[in-house]
Amino acid sequence: MVSVVIAMRNEEDHIDRCLQSVMDQDYPREQVETLLVDGMSTDSSRSIVSGFAERYANVRLLDNEKKITPTAFNLGIRNAKGSIVAIIGAHCSLAPDYISNCVHYLSTREADCVGGPIENIGEGFWGQAISLAMSSPFGVGDAHFRYSHQERYVDTLAFGAYRHEVFDEIGLFDEKLVRNQDYDLNYRLRKAGGKILLTPAIKSHYYTRSSLRKLLSQYFRYGFWKVRMLQKHPRSVRVRQLVPPLFVLVLLLSGALSAISSLAAWMSALVIASYLSLSLAFSFSIAARKGWRYLPVLPVIFACLHLSWGLGFLYSLAQLTFQRLVRR
Repeated sequence: MVSVVIAMRNEEDHIDRCLQSVMDQDYPREQVETLLVDGMSTDSSRSIVSGFAERYANVRLLDNEKKITPTAFNLGIRNAKGSIVAIIGAHCSLAPDYISNCVHYLSTREADCVGGPIENIGEGFWGQAISLAMSSPFGVGDAHFRYSHQERYVDTLAFGAYRHEVFDEIGLFDEKLVRNQDYDLNYRLRKAGGKILLTPAIKSHYYTRSSLRKLLSQYFRYGFWKVRMLQKHPRSVRVRQLVPPLFVLVLLLSGALSAISSLAAWMSALVIASYLSLSLAFSFSIAARKGWRYLPVLPVIFACLHLSWGLGFLYSLAQLTFQRLVRR
């Protein structure tokens, strides 16, 4: 038995495609249960899921009154009957052999969690451009699950399948972390001696945000909650997580000091020129392969990814520092 846990809230544009991909698996349907955990959606998401539940006996709808992702996953896990639990989001769809490959690799490899590189898919021009930027090492650093196609053990991945006993050993998702709860869980898994396997045989698709405004909001929250995760696990820090906030901090400080210091002005110009050179180089490389029409917007999207993540990180850090000073 495999339990597929899907967290959703107001996902009427994506949940039909996500659920249908689970129903279309080549794994025996009677050995799969699908748990939709809904954060009290106000759009048509619940009626779409109810329609699936009427047609398929293995689909259940659960209520998540707290309306946050880690609570949704925990409710799903607590209700899951499978010996394997796959954790996915409503913004994704699964390849037809996703479940069978997860079962195979958990059975034949030394791994407690398995998953694969996600293929970013964008809808509309901006969505397509955003998906290209999020598939680039310059855009997302060394997050291998976003672009790597080599089998390897990794620190984290998206849409992974876990042995059910993992949650008995290390606990469930931390509900204090509205974002980055998956990285926290995977860090605790690795700290307990578990292994996370990324293999290109396990395929899924992630539908990226379709506008800069949505992208800015998404990555600001990622940066904000990364600080809270690092506060809990300081040793989990990775270089890729520190580069955006340091970049933003240098820009802010050198920009502020440039009015009174020529050295600061030169530093600011050097940092900006270096960043733009890298951004343009990667943009040209992507545009040459995927289409020159993306060239003018890719540098803008890269900047949105890095600046919003870095600003979210710094804002969260400043907020925590202020709260500590107030308590003292």
